[in-house]
Amino acid sequence: MRKLFFVFLLVMVCWTSATAQFRRNRDKAQDSSPITEGKLNYSSPSEYFIAGIDITGLNVLDKNALISLTGLKIGDKIKIPGDQIASAIRKLWKHGLVGDVSISVERLEGLNAYLIINLAERPRLTDFYFVGINKSRQSSLKDDLKLIKGKIVNDAMIRNTELSVKKFFSKKGFLNTDVKIIQEHDTLNRGGVRLRINVDLKTKVRINEIRFEGNKMISDTDLKKKMKKTHEHARVSLHRTIISAITSTPPRKYKAALDSSRKLTFAQIKEFINHNVKLNFFNASKFLKNEFDEDKKKVLDYYNTQGYRDADILSDSIVKHGGNSIDVVLKVYEGRKYYFRNIIWTGNYIHTTATLNKILDIKKGDVYNRDLIDKKTSFNPKGADISGLYMDDGYLFFRVVPVEVAIVGDSIDVEMRIFEGEQATIDKVLISGNERTSDHVIRRELSTVPGQKFRRSDIIRTQQMLSTMGYFNPQKVEPDVRPNPQKGTVDIEWKLVEQSNDQIQLSGGWGGYYGFVGTVGLTFNNFSMRNVPNFKKWRPLPVGDGQKLSIQAQANGQSYQSYSLSFTEPWLGGRKPNSFTISLTHSISRRPNSNYEFTNDFSLQQNGLTLSLGRRLEWPDNYFTLSNSLSFLVYNYNNYLYGSTALPAVGQTNSIMLNTTLSRNSIDNPMYPTSGSQISLSLSVTPPYSSFRDPSYYSDINERYKWLELYKLMFDSKFYIKLLGSNKPEGRSLVLETRAHFGFIGAYDKRLPPGPFERFFMGGAGLAGGFNSYVLGQEIVGLRGYGDNLVTPPLYALRNSQSSTSIEGGIVYDKVVMELRYPITTGQTATIYTMAFAEAGNNWNNYYDFNPFRSYRSAGVGARIFMPAFGLIGLNWAYGFDTLPGATQKSGAQFHFTIGQQIR
Repeated sequence: MRKLFFVFLLVMVCWTSATAQFRRNRDKAQDSSPITEGKLNYSSPSEYFIAGIDITGLNVLDKNALISLTGLKIGDKIKIPGDQIASAIRKLWKHGLVGDVSISVERLEGLNAYLIINLAERPRLTDFYFVGINKSRQSSLKDDLKLIKGKIVNDAMIRNTELSVKKFFSKKGFLNTDVKIIQEHDTLNRGGVRLRINVDLKTKVRINEIRFEGNKMISDTDLKKKMKKTHEHARVSLHRTIISAITSTPPRKYKAALDSSRKLTFAQIKEFINHNVKLNFFNASKFLKNEFDEDKKKVLDYYNTQGYRDADILSDSIVKHGGNSIDVVLKVYEGRKYYFRNIIWTGNYIHTTATLNKILDIKKGDVYNRDLIDKKTSFNPKGADISGLYMDDGYLFFRVVPVEVAIVGDSIDVEMRIFEGEQATIDKVLISGNERTSDHVIRRELSTVPGQKFRRSDIIRTQQMLSTMGYFNPQKVEPDVRPNPQKGTVDIEWKLVEQSNDQIQLSGGWGGYYGFVGTVGLTFNNFSMRNVPNFKKWRPLPVGDGQKLSIQAQANGQSYQSYSLSFTEPWLGGRKPNSFTISLTHSISRRPNSNYEFTNDFSLQQNGLTLSLGRRLEWPDNYFTLSNSLSFLVYNYNNYLYGSTALPAVGQTNSIMLNTTLSRNSIDNPMYPTSGSQISLSLSVTPPYSSFRDPSYYSDINERYKWLELYKLMFDSKFYIKLLGSNKPEGRSLVLETRAHFGFIGAYDKRLPPGPFERFFMGGAGLAGGFNSYVLGQEIVGLRGYGDNLVTPPLYALRNSQSSTSIEGGIVYDKVVMELRYPITTGQTATIYTMAFAEAGNNWNNYYDFNPFRSYRSAGVGARIFMPAFGLIGLNWAYGFDTLPGATQKSGAQFHFTIGQQIR
């Protein structure tokens, strides 16, 4: 009995312990399981059939779509609790559509289970706004952020938005920008939130000083100049500049004086600042890591060009200077300076070593410069190169590899290993992007023709021709060269982007005393006459054949009206670049009578017809053109030329003139040239009527100038030099334009001076027509800083004098101009640039007084705006430094408004 009692007692203890453990495991299972149903036996998972699935907490999401995402379907057999339920929850979380989610059993009916999914949708973005920055920065930032309304707001979106805002402002120098994003419930949209983006810009981090350590052979100043985007902050205080610069790094030649007296003379201080202190008033001093890394590479590249091929930047550090300023310290290892010794050529069979050495132009003892080798072997923008020598002869597959084969002391031997390859023939020439311009208009300008040998110069020339046509964006004319070494051929695709260069001139207003003043003009630069009857090809007008049609009407009240029509076919016949132009003009200018009325009693009319033929030359090069024109003009005057005894009060002058112009144009961009030149030499002649007319014509005022008799020589030149700026087409470049102009009018008969027409009128903006309505039938030459036509003989004292017997207008003039240009934008929609200029010119009515060194001078600033629809518009402010004869003071400040491209 005692043994039975102990056995019973042991069984009861074990039973109690097992029951307690079971209850603990069951409770634990209930806590960890996503199934929350009290009636289920968690100690023994059972299989059930899903009889129904419902979802609670939906706002925007579709119920059926969410159920399908879980992988659970009605009729499926699942274990409850089991892995399928946990897997369904993980699938919902995986898509990021919901936040909290759980699945529970709503009820059981036998072996059928009804599930309910309890979830909370993630909020969706309905709007966002900024706090702490102005509206202009908000507008720029909104374009930069990729926040789309309706997207789910999650932690990743918040984090990426914060980083994007910080990155945006770090580019502008605000490195310490603090960004906090607060989610606000949108009361108007269920489940929507608005993001409040708080931005605290702090202050801009500026570079106080850039210091180099370890540089003994190249000065800090020279190294800083190579850092194009990382600059020191401009010294506002001259005193601080002198003291800090001189006391911190005194030049060796001033060190003794500085150590002894701590004082320098004014001349020494001035010299030191000119050579060692760089004032960056126009350069930003913000610190940007990516730009800093680029500038470090430029520093090393500069070292390499000076022969220091082993140069390296050992470390760089940023030292807080105080406030919002930092100092940038770069530790430099310069190494030894190297020189070229022997240049060895291998693999060259087409060209001799002497020829290659002449182009390379590197001699023994020259400073080692790997960048110079690369330019002279691949592409040298300033002269000949080895690659151009081969590729202009069809050797497209040519390549040259410079290899350093020996380094002896400070000297380096370089072996130029050449692979000449076979000559390549052009197979296919493709054109893409020309939506308005016909293929034949483009192909006739191509120097790259199928079947010809490949020439790199033809690629460059074609790119320039397509850029100057005006139909395409010159910055996006790209040749895609696709060589095929197996076949020995090359395909070339010209990728173009069309731009509209048609122009509409529409202006008008009330001119008070003159009446209505206005201009209406239409210029179609890519017109198609053959498509006029075919309305299906109007886009919205017939375009695509490269023809030019211009219609213009201009009025300055009753004082001036002008009408003109011209048409140009650039390829007459379609086979050669022979242009044909026909133009008709009608103009009338009236002076007021004693009652200040404009009538035909005091008027000058001009009617004209001009026919011209031009062709492109191949010699001396294909930048030359030759044009010839024949014009017939009729001038009818009625009491218009005051006081002149050279002409009758009422009469007619006829002019038949033949003009020949030889010109060369090699500019890279017609709207903002950065390189190249424009040179023109023109000769205009009339028949020598005096040779076969009765000698009495000279004394007969009615016959003297019935037929205009003269010859005219005109010279114009423009040169463009890029001084500073990017080599990329879309980059900004500081450009110097220099111009020279000269004109001369001569007579066949020395007894008869040139007539009253075709003379030179100088001064002002250089505008003709309604903007200068009393000057008709003359050559207008601008000279900013002086009034319109005021530098025109007779000057002042005899101007409009009733007693004057002189004919107004000069017969010889000269003018020189220097213009420094910098672009604001050179985009497709508009080209805007600013300028500073200086110019000088003069105008004489006889040959004996001509003196090219006696000129009227001026200088000023201005801006030009070109928009394809409206043409070129300019505004200038100029100051005339000289006093015109008869005037009491200097010409002084003048404003000038210009429309169109002024030739002179």
